[in-house]
Amino acid sequence: MRAQDVLPDHRNEVRIGEVVARKGSVAAFLANARVLADPAAPAQARAQAERDTRELLPALRALGLFEVMEPRDPQLRVWLDAQP
Repeated sequence: MRAQDVLPDHRNEVRIGEVVARKGSVAAFLANARVLADPAAPAQARAQAERDTRELLPALRALGLFEVMEPRDPQLRVWLDAQP
């Protein structure tokens, strides 16, 4: 399967049940995860990454991301598991 088979170029989002996953959701999560896993990240950047990641979690879960991948960083895994 190719990316365009899941989300064609002319579409910016896909509905999975009641959840909308936007194009770029996984890439945004990866960028936020890097901040959350960085012990030297400034508090303000970390807080923003936490907010942004919380907003992304329903879409990432609907996509099944965490069913096939697990973050390597143990603290990030604990934080993700603690999110509703």
